[in-house]
Amino acid sequence: MPKDLASLQSVVLAALDDLKAVDVKVLDVSRLTTITSVMVVATGTSNRHVRALADAAREAAKGAGFTVLGVEGDSDAEWMLVDLVDVVVHVMSPQTRELYRLEDLWSALPRRPKAEQVGDSA
Repeated sequence: MPKDLASLQSVVLAALDDLKAVDVKVLDVSRLTTITSVMVVATGTSNRHVRALADAAREAAKGAGFTVLGVEGDSDAEWMLVDLVDVVVHVMSPQTRELYRLEDLWSALPRRPKAEQVGDSA
C-alpha cells in the first residue's frame, strides 16, 4: 500500500474511531475497480451520528492535506459518501447498511483481467 494511501486510511480510521463508528470495515477494491483503491464502510447509530462521522472523516482528511472530492447524502444522512480519491468512505444507518450489504457486493464482483488493471500495458 503506498505511503500516502496508508496515511489517508489511517487518518480516516482514527476519525471514525474517535466518534465511535460501529462495525468499521476496510475493503481493498483496487483489483476490482479503477474508481478508488479502498472503501471504508462504517455504521452510525442515528442520522445525526452518520452525519457527524462523515464530517469527521472529511475534516480529518482535509486537515491532513488530502483532497476531498465531495460528500453525498447529507440531506437525509441515511447513507453518506465521502470521496477522498484513493479512499471512499461510506457511513450508513444500520438499516441502510443491512439493505445494501456493500461488503458482500464488492466481494462478489469478479476481478478485472490483468490487462485491464491500471498501470498495466497489454
